[in-house]
Amino acid sequence: MIKIGKNWIKAAGIRAIKTVAQAAIATIGTSAVLSEVDWVMVVSASVLAGILSLLTSLAGLPELEEPKTQEA
Repeated sequence: MIKIGKNWIKAAGIRAIKTVAQAAIATIGTSAVLSEVDWVMVVSASVLAGILSLLTSLAGLPELEEPKTQEA
């Protein structure tokens, strides 16, 4: 079961922001020169990437998983 709390929101938000930035960089990088950047496409692709990142985070965030302890 997904436990959504402060820590989850923070971790998922950080992941989503990084994903948005990566998508923007990749989309901008496809243009030969800055004046040819399709800014609507950059924003659209970046927002979609952020939404997909948040949805993927619902499956779980490894950084929030508690380490398993070995039983003696």
